[in-house]
Amino acid sequence: MTSIRFALNHMAAPSLAIDDFFALAKSLGIDSVEIRNDLSGNAILDGTKPEAIREAAARHGLAIISINALQRFNEWNETRAKEARELIDYAAACGAKALVLVPKNDGTACADGERQANLRQSLAALKPMLDKAGIIGLVEPLGFEICSLRSKTEAAEAIRELGAQSTFRLVHDTFHHHLAGEAATFPDLAGLVHISGVSDPSVSVADMRDSHRVLVDGDDRLDNAGQIKALLQAGYKGPFSFEPFAAEVHAVKDPAAALRASMDYLTARV
Repeated sequence: MTSIRFALNHMAAPSLAIDDFFALAKSLGIDSVEIRNDLSGNAILDGTKPEAIREAAARHGLAIISINALQRFNEWNETRAKEARELIDYAAACGAKALVLVPKNDGTACADGERQANLRQSLAALKPMLDKAGIIGLVEPLGFEICSLRSKTEAAEAIRELGAQSTFRLVHDTFHHHLAGEAATFPDLAGLVHISGVSDPSVSVADMRDSHRVLVDGDDRLDNAGQIKALLQAGYKGPFSFEPFAAEVHAVKDPAAALRASMDYLTARV
């Protein structure tokens, strides 16, 4: 049986302060975490210095996989370049290995030709910035119909065309993979897997949103167990990071027990 290397995204318990979040990961036997720049009242947005995060991670014996995320990365302009510089600097200073890159998701720039050109422009601009800092760019296609980068195939083609496989990797998100309806998985290019389930039997795939994303259990409609098994069998050796967005997950009084149950469920099926 192949073992799953679990990781923990701060979205799994966003109300926990960074030190408590790190302690939660450690209590579960998890040694890799993702921090976020979109949690109000919490690090990074609360002004926590990157050195403090680096020290806390070291104290708990954790590796910081990534900062999640540079939003609208494929809409390159002066604002985006400034945001990218700040996040890359923060990643380097806090010891994060990578920066997640999230595409525009508002129904614009989706036209064939336009989206590929925008993607290449952004990757080409980001490459020297990331290389200089020694940070990996994790490109995360989103499965939503309004997203400007739904396809891992398109992302992989752009990365290979630029000869940038040493700079960029793909995020395989089990939720977005299901929504996009794309069979290809690119285990050789995958740098990170995000896992979350959808258990609500009434929501259609087209209407699934972040608010439906719970911890994976026996009612999962996304076949997380199958996706994880296929990735491992294809040679993926990286982490599988819990990223549930649902309010009911965030409200759980004992997140450790809930996460442990999901870890046990998946481990038994891979």
